[in-house]
Amino acid sequence: MIVKQVRLSQRSKEKLSRLKAKTGIKNWNILCRWALCYSLSEKTVPTDLDIQSDSNLEMSWYTFGGEYSELYEALMKAWCIEMELPIDEHTLEKYFRLNLERGIAHLTGTGFIKNLDDLITLAVKDKQK
Repeated sequence: MIVKQVRLSQRSKEKLSRLKAKTGIKNWNILCRWALCYSLSEKTVPTDLDIQSDSNLEMSWYTFGGEYSELYEALMKAWCIEMELPIDEHTLEKYFRLNLERGIAHLTGTGFIKNLDDLITLAVKDKQK
């Protein structure tokens, strides 16, 4: 488990709220999974920012990952290795949070996603690269 609790910034919570309305996806954890995977697919290290976990949106690691929580942990470890970063607990937690926040910002900042079909199209398009 990378973190016990996943807590987002208020800014990210607001962005996810808009994304929920556009896509019809009702669960925060599902959108957070999309955001994490989208950020990891960029194959770059996110900017090292101080993230304020100041929202009331909080979920356990097991709620975040569900039955695939081990897969998300493995994805983070593989990403760290690819980026030539250590895979100690501190580094995994730090880059999990940075990738999650970056992913939320990118998914909501594109202006492309207006509904669920747009989100799926984005995933398929990225896969074809």
